[in-house]
Amino acid sequence: MGAALEAVERCGILPVVVLDRAEDAIPLAEALLRGGVDCAEITLRTPAGIPAIEALRDLAGFTVGAGTVTTTTEVDACVAAGAGFVVSPGIDARVVRRCLAEGIDPIPGVATASEIMVGVALGISILKCFPAEQLGGPGWIKAVRGPFPDVRFVPSGGVSADNAADYAADGVAALGTSWVAPRALIAGREFEAITRRARAFREAMSG
Repeated sequence: MGAALEAVERCGILPVVVLDRAEDAIPLAEALLRGGVDCAEITLRTPAGIPAIEALRDLAGFTVGAGTVTTTTEVDACVAAGAGFVVSPGIDARVVRRCLAEGIDPIPGVATASEIMVGVALGISILKCFPAEQLGGPGWIKAVRGPFPDVRFVPSGGVSADNAADYAADGVAALGTSWVAPRALIAGREFEAITRRARAFREAMSG
């Protein structure tokens, strides 16, 4: 595990961020830092994704990664932009191997025991559980932890302040959530609201 993934696990919260403007990256990260969250997954769902990662790569005290990465070409672009980790919605051995070859932490998505076995075979011990709520939420994680006790998960998909405490349990490395920094709030530059949501989410995790 690299330093970036260690930072995500230490934080325990991984905001999943969709940016429409790269210039919003710095004020967003500063808002998250004020709220006690020092990392984010910037998705590649918009053209602003890569420029936003580039903007954040040298922000002191902040760890930036890339999300919605599905190809080796995208891995290369993320590495060049300065991403510390790569999150994928599913698991693709080519993507994982490219990440490992480039020295960047992969967090591939899984939804079945078979996919977990693929991840373990590739040497990955932290996997994204996606879409978490639709899979069965905390109950799914608890069930698969039986045969895979050494695997930890980053549940993502439907994770909010309302159910954060349920997910914050053994076997969970961090909670992936778009609740902290919704696209609409970023687009409206409502950064103080994002700071409040970051604080509220952390409070919700502790029940």
